[in-house]
Amino acid sequence: MNTSLRRRSLRGVTLFEVLIVVAIIALVSAGVAVGALGFWTKAQCKTAATNARQLRSAVKAWWVDHDPKVCPTLQDLKRDGTLDTDSPATDPWGTPWQIECTEEPNATVTSHGPDRQAGNADDIRIPPA
Repeated sequence: MNTSLRRRSLRGVTLFEVLIVVAIIALVSAGVAVGALGFWTKAQCKTAATNARQLRSAVKAWWVDHDPKVCPTLQDLKRDGTLDTDSPATDPWGTPWQIECTEEPNATVTSHGPDRQAGNADDIRIPPA
């Protein structure tokens, strides 16, 4: 009887027990990933809004040295040194920034947002419409 107890304590864990532990870890990891995805999308939207504000400020600074009736492109801003050459040419979703100018002069910078479609509720527009 004594040897039977000793064998049982030395045998270790079964494959079934290991699979249960792996399944529990996978469920917890999936829950964390789903929760983090919402935070990731919010962070991308905040980054896009910040970058759009900086781009709009660069357009206004460009107008100080150039004709305010001309709407600069991103390449104009980088070429003239108003905008850093490392500045992103696209929003966080890979869509090029849209710069629109009016006669006042006023500039509006737009990103199509996470769905990459223009004219939806998730568009980021600085200043807001």
